[in-house]
Amino acid sequence: MEYDTLSADARLIDPALDDVGDFTFPAVNAPPRRPMRVALVASSYNYIRDGVALTLNRLVAYLEKAGVEVRVFSPVKKKPAFQHNGIVVPVPSIPIPGRSDYRLAFGLPYEELRAFQPDIMHVALAPDWLGFSALRAARKLGIPLVASYHTCYETYLEHYGVAAIFKKLMTKYLNYYYASCREVYVPTQAMIDTFRRDGMRDNFVLWQRGVDIDRFNPKKRSQEWRQSLGIGPQEKVVLFVSRLVREKQVATLASTFALLRQQGVAFRSVIVGDGPERQMLEQSCPDTIFTGTLQGDALAQAYASGDVFMFPSDTESFGNVTLEAMASGLPCVCADATGSSSLVVDGVTGFLAKPRNTESFTGYVRQLLEDQTLRQTMGLAARQRSLAFSWEVPMATVLKHYRALVGGQYV
Repeated sequence: MEYDTLSADARLIDPALDDVGDFTFPAVNAPPRRPMRVALVASSYNYIRDGVALTLNRLVAYLEKAGVEVRVFSPVKKKPAFQHNGIVVPVPSIPIPGRSDYRLAFGLPYEELRAFQPDIMHVALAPDWLGFSALRAARKLGIPLVASYHTCYETYLEHYGVAAIFKKLMTKYLNYYYASCREVYVPTQAMIDTFRRDGMRDNFVLWQRGVDIDRFNPKKRSQEWRQSLGIGPQEKVVLFVSRLVREKQVATLASTFALLRQQGVAFRSVIVGDGPERQMLEQSCPDTIFTGTLQGDALAQAYASGDVFMFPSDTESFGNVTLEAMASGLPCVCADATGSSSLVVDGVTGFLAKPRNTESFTGYVRQLLEDQTLRQTMGLAARQRSLAFSWEVPMATVLKHYRALVGGQYV
């Protein structure tokens, strides 16, 4: 053996090789390794139960299990909407006028952030001062800033009577912000393609969402649950699961239910969820069953006990509820828009209806209600497609990108 070809790695394996003949290995002064530290800045984390908050909580749980230290900087309420993961540092905020269920956040508590000494900052971006202050803080600390795309904020404005000029300003700000990040994690390839066509900086990384296929499962179907709501064993249920807010196109939902009844179609409608538009829906859909918000196994049981899932929202970046319905074996009728079109295979696992078009939704829902074979075939195909969406791969993808950005000195 030629000793002068031995590497430092060989010395670490066998200390006896430290001094062989006239050859002495140089001292290895490797810096001590410590866990990576991630600062997650989110406008919604635990004060409301929505898709963004649940996805971010799952990410934090995954990172901590992998040995990463995380601090979440987010607005809070006195009573959280659910038991969250990780350590939350409260950010000053006030209820949004006209939408008190959401909160408007202010500046990031910089001293607490600096004391944590993060290696990377991840922003679940909202167009508020919190997001802008996070950008400034990352530059000041000299650490990489990444963002994840969850919500089409610029499209929300039209649902609340905001002038087009504000939509343009918000779009311009968001484009500037994303271009300032090292990477932007986007849930669908279709959304990435849209950003590229719009001429945005191409720093996008595909970060799909997943679904718990054991929890959301056709086997959870329950005749007892249906009976408890007064639904007969032969009746067909059209199910909607979501926050009850304007941007989910609840007006299209209500008008579709009404048109189906005008056409004499036999069905029962069930709405799972709550929100500021519930009163409007209760008045517009007097024959509909409202369960309120459901969680965990109760939610899984509700999905599996439906027959057709309808989701008219055209502002989704992904559509977690659609994927949960598919995993539960339901054919889906969704808006032909970016989020849903990445999940629903039109004519195979369900139908993609023309956005905000009552007649289009009505026609597809009616077809599924009246054709049992089609309904069952599409339900099976939807379940099969959902099996490709696990949580492990997308979460591992994010951690891999973190490590590439901060270097290999952290465990």
